[in-house]
Amino acid sequence: MDSLITEIADYVHNTEIKSELAFETARYCLMDSLGCGFLALSHPGCTKLLGPLVPGGNIDGGCRVPGTNLSLDPVKAAFDIGTLVRWLDFNDTWLAAEWGHPSDNLGAILAVADWQSRYGNKELSMQDVLHAMIKAHEVQGILALDNSFNRVGLDHVLLVRIASTAVASYLLGNTLEQTQNAISNAWIDGGALRTYRHSPNTGSRKSWAAGDATSRAVRLAMIAGTGEMGYETALSAPNWGFSDVLFGGNPVTLARPLESYVMENVLFKISFPAEFHAQTAVECALQLHDEVKDRLDEIERVEMQTQEPGVRIIDKTGPLDNYADRDHCLQYMVAVGMIFGDVTADHYTDNIAKDPRIDALRAKMEVSENQEYTREYYDLDKRAIGNSVQVFFTDGSSTAPVEVIYPVGHRNRREEGIPLLIEKFKNSLPRVFSNEQITKILDACSDQNKLESVPVQDFMAMFVSSEKGMLLA
Repeated sequence: MDSLITEIADYVHNTEIKSELAFETARYCLMDSLGCGFLALSHPGCTKLLGPLVPGGNIDGGCRVPGTNLSLDPVKAAFDIGTLVRWLDFNDTWLAAEWGHPSDNLGAILAVADWQSRYGNKELSMQDVLHAMIKAHEVQGILALDNSFNRVGLDHVLLVRIASTAVASYLLGNTLEQTQNAISNAWIDGGALRTYRHSPNTGSRKSWAAGDATSRAVRLAMIAGTGEMGYETALSAPNWGFSDVLFGGNPVTLARPLESYVMENVLFKISFPAEFHAQTAVECALQLHDEVKDRLDEIERVEMQTQEPGVRIIDKTGPLDNYADRDHCLQYMVAVGMIFGDVTADHYTDNIAKDPRIDALRAKMEVSENQEYTREYYDLDKRAIGNSVQVFFTDGSSTAPVEVIYPVGHRNRREEGIPLLIEKFKNSLPRVFSNEQITKILDACSDQNKLESVPVQDFMAMFVSSEKGMLLA
C-alpha cells in the first residue's frame, strides 16, 4: 500500500492525542461549527437540501441532524450536517499551499459517532468525537501544507473526503487494513473541480460541496467495512494513479508528522462570514468606517495590499452575479465594511448588493500583493493573513494606512477571540431551541471534562429541534 495511505491510517488508529490545548480548541471548534449550522437554518437555499432523498426516508432512530428533527441514514446525515456547518462560510479555516475548512469533517464524525453509539458494539463519548476532530483536522491540514491542489484546478474538499474517510472508518470499528482500503478508494475518487468557486461559474455548490465530500467518505468507510478491497498504488501507479492523472506527476506528501498541530493552530471565523483571506481587510474597513462613511463621494481611490493568495482568489472586478460571488470578492467585502460598519451574511444578498455605493466604491479600489504579507502567510511559525487599506480623497488628503496582520480568529489572538466565539455560539441558539434546551446545551458545552464525559447519543439528543425549531418531514 502507498506509504501515505498507511501513514494516515496508522495515525488515525494508533496515535493517542495528549495535547490539552488540542482538546480545548476542539471543544470550541465543535461549538462554533454547530453554531454556524444553526445560523444556516434561516436560509431556504440551505434547508431545501436537507432531509431524506425520497419521501418517507426519515428513519426512526437514525442519525440526528442538530437543529432539526431529522433522523437519517449515516450517509445522508453526514451530507446534511456538513452542509449546515459550511453553508454561510463562517466555520473554521486552514490556510497553506492548499486552503480549506477542517470542521467540514464534522458532518461525517457526528453522523457516524451517533450511529455507532446507538447501533454499534461500542458506546462513544464526546471525548471520542473531539479526538476524531483533532485527527481529521490534522490529516486535512498537514496534507494542505505543501500540496496545492488548487493550482491544478482541484477543490480543497478532496482533502475533506480523505480525512473524513479515515476517521469515519475508525469510528465505525473497521480494522486498520479496512481503513487503508477505504482511504485508497477516497483517493481514487479523484477530486471535484474548483469551477463553482470562480467566475463566471461561482455558485452555491461551494456551500454544499463539503457536505457531499463527508457523505461520500462515510459511504466509502461503510463499504470498506464489508471487506471490499482497496488499491495498493492508488496514488503512485504510473499513468493511472492520482499523482500522474491529476497532480502533474508529483507525489502527494506530508510536510510534518501527524500530531495535533492543525487543531492547535486553526483559524476561527468569529466576526465576519467572509472568505478568510479578507478577514483582516474587513477589520481594516471597519476601523475606517467612521472616518469615511460621510465622505464616500469624495473618495478618489482606495489602495489595498494583501497576500498572493488573496490576489489570486478574491481580487474581483466587474459584475458579481450572486451571494457566492460576493462573499469571495475582496473589494465587495471591504466596500460593505466601509459603508455599513459591519459585514454579515445579509450583506451578500441581492437587496444589499443593489446599493449603488458598493459598486461605485469597488471601482475605485486598487489591489496589490505585499510580498512581506505573502512570506508571513507561508511562515509556519507565523501563519499571518495580513491586509492593509488606505483611502485617498479628491482634495488631496488621505486616511492613515490601516494594517491588520492577524485576524481575531488567529491563535495569536485567542484571549481576545474565544469570548467572541462563545458569544457567537450563544447567539445562534435562540433561533432554534427553547430556553430549557439552551440551558442544557450551554451547561454541557461550557466545561471541558463535563463535555468529554457525555455519551454521543445524549449530546445529539440535546439538539433535536423543539417547537421553535426546524421541523422537516
